[in-house]
Amino acid sequence: MPDSTPYTLDQLTERGDAQAPALVLRDRTLTFEELRNRVASLAGWLVTKADSGARIASWAAKGELTCILPLAAARAGMVHVPINPLLKRAQVKHILADSGAVVLIGTKARLATLEDNDVETGCEIFDESEVLAWAVSTETPLPPSDRDPDELAAILYTSGSTGKPKGVMLSHANMWLGAVSVAHYLGLAPDDVTLAVLPLSFDYGQNQLLSAWYAGSCAVPLDFLFPRDVAKACAKHRVTTLAAVPPLWVQLTDLDWPEEAVSSMRRMTNSGGALTPDLVRRLRSLFPDAHLFPMYGLTEAFRSTYLDPALVDTHPTSMGTAIPFAEILVIDEEGSVCDPEQEGELVHCGPLVAQGYWQDPVRTAERYKPAPAASRYGGIAVWSGDRVKRDESGLLYFVGRRDAMIKSSGNRISPQDIESAALATGFVAEAVALGLKDERLGHAIHLVVRPAPGTTDYRSVLPEALKKELPNFMQPHVFHWRETMPINPNGKLDRTAIAAEIEA
Repeated sequence: MPDSTPYTLDQLTERGDAQAPALVLRDRTLTFEELRNRVASLAGWLVTKADSGARIASWAAKGELTCILPLAAARAGMVHVPINPLLKRAQVKHILADSGAVVLIGTKARLATLEDNDVETGCEIFDESEVLAWAVSTETPLPPSDRDPDELAAILYTSGSTGKPKGVMLSHANMWLGAVSVAHYLGLAPDDVTLAVLPLSFDYGQNQLLSAWYAGSCAVPLDFLFPRDVAKACAKHRVTTLAAVPPLWVQLTDLDWPEEAVSSMRRMTNSGGALTPDLVRRLRSLFPDAHLFPMYGLTEAFRSTYLDPALVDTHPTSMGTAIPFAEILVIDEEGSVCDPEQEGELVHCGPLVAQGYWQDPVRTAERYKPAPAASRYGGIAVWSGDRVKRDESGLLYFVGRRDAMIKSSGNRISPQDIESAALATGFVAEAVALGLKDERLGHAIHLVVRPAPGTTDYRSVLPEALKKELPNFMQPHVFHWRETMPINPNGKLDRTAIAAEIEA
């Protein structure tokens, strides 16, 4: 078991050799010494703009700023709020208001899309290129901090099954121990190279950087347009570690990979949805010498389980067992531990459990509850709502989700967000968004609507309106038009009946 002592997040790069490569950018490579200096300089700039505990939001593509800001904000005693660069102004407006961010740093093109009332009074807006220039020239860089590891370090926004996105509160300890845990069970070494293709606004995406740096190895952030860009980058940088979600793996396995990319690959990790047995076979065939790590996690407790690569071929559908620092229990309706092969709720206990939802005690109380009596950690646990079972050998298997979340292309999407956007157009009287299983996407988004009276050209105007209001990953893949919608005994739209109808 690795060292479970938590430290402040800004010290994460201290283990790397000073002259070893740490961050490969488009135009240059930063060594660990240069990376540490950049963190210190940016932190020094931040303390001139906000007080301790302030929320600092970023809305930009992968680059120097988005990679070092999580550590710089932590060193300055502030709270980083990374915003998915794929989101549009309506979602950004909500996150800024909900978090109470006092600083927003973004790319010029994204910032130009904001309207006057999208940013709260008191929130300063900065172009990322200007911030980097100012930070480099600061005369007061900050040394490593000595803050309490239990202090809040980041708020990551994730959609719930209902309502607006909610901010998950992560401490220094949560993120530090997550990096330690992953670096340990993946066996990361100083000579590894991690290609960071996942969004840095997600815990899985951020951990690509943090676990690599904890191990003293190099990270290569990549925003790609086409799957083949990933394969090319793997070959160019001799990538050893690649993390992705099932829809991306499907696209990547359709490519002809350069030999230099295949031969350098040591490990591949998957989360954000289960790998199918067929996809496992394709990955094993394409990368015969690489270890495949299927994983399960949730933002509320980071990562919960991983499957030992030695068991992937024989147990391709298993979630595996608990990662270091996580205690995973399968609990029945009475609060007792389930017997082998008995279905129950996955409950995550231990130091990776986040601090709850930002300024949302109601939803926090629904998900964060006292740990079961059987827990060796005690305290507060995350009751996931996911139904799982454990076999006689201790391996976990996913059974189903309790909520109605849509998981498409690795994104967790609230049906209500799509429905609200459709209703707001004025072209729709009723709307239900559903996720139907899809081999390439995980879930395909189906939107079932009853047009508003008097709307005659809804088949064309509604899709066009949604393209303006929703990010690409939230766009419905299929529209279903209905003159009437089924109602349940409580007078609400009968989602079960609607889903059964379109699945028939």
